[in-house]
Amino acid sequence: MRHKISGRRLARDTGQRKALFKIMLTELFKNERIETTEAKAKAIRGQAEKLITLARRGDLVSRRRVYSELTQPAVAKKLFEEIAPEFKNRSGGYTRTYKLGPRKGDAAPMVLLELVENEEAG
Repeated sequence: MRHKISGRRLARDTGQRKALFKIMLTELFKNERIETTEAKAKAIRGQAEKLITLARRGDLVSRRRVYSELTQPAVAKKLFEEIAPEFKNRSGGYTRTYKLGPRKGDAAPMVLLELVENEEAG
């Protein structure tokens, strides 16, 4: 039983899992949406929300933590300069998932994970 055990393993060891999450978070902020399996989307959604919250603060400690979590410095810069200011009046819920149906090869449930657009701008 997995009582009081948080997080998802995704059939990977720790190093592979951390690398996968870093890559997926970088791609999410780079493209502002990614298509992935439901389990992976649920696993990185919380981390993405925390990184956006850190980017909203914008101080040096936040910058260093965000840069350590992403693989490309240009994407971290985009997070601070473009993405975080869009969410300055929003207290949470920066991501959304849309179910896309099963993947053709192995019938894994696929979702589209994207950043929520600012309703006030449009």
